[in-house]
Amino acid sequence: MNIESYRDFCISMKGVTEEFPFDKNTLVYKVMGKMFALTDLDLFTSINLKCVPEVGVELRERYPAVQEGYHMNKKHWITLQMDGSIPDNLIKAWIEESYNLVIQSLTKSQKTTLNRF
Repeated sequence: MNIESYRDFCISMKGVTEEFPFDKNTLVYKVMGKMFALTDLDLFTSINLKCVPEVGVELRERYPAVQEGYHMNKKHWITLQMDGSIPDNLIKAWIEESYNLVIQSLTKSQKTTLNRF
């Protein structure tokens, strides 16, 4: 996966915004103001995704390119090294799962607003 396909995939989901809240290089994707994916725009050597803690442990054991979330809550975030060892379809599935986890945590009002998109 390259940066363009990553960006296109993330922004294609309902209610997603692309932001730079930390600095000019850290590209963050949010749904209803809550982060679900981020990466360094210039380097694109890794991406951070939200995950269920037990799933994160399993993915780290199964894939050497999956590590604890870099600069994130290590229980709820994973970092994927974009070294070509993980197929794009898996990366997309994990991005969707991260997005869905954030949606599950939204308030009823936020979910109603999201459904209007």
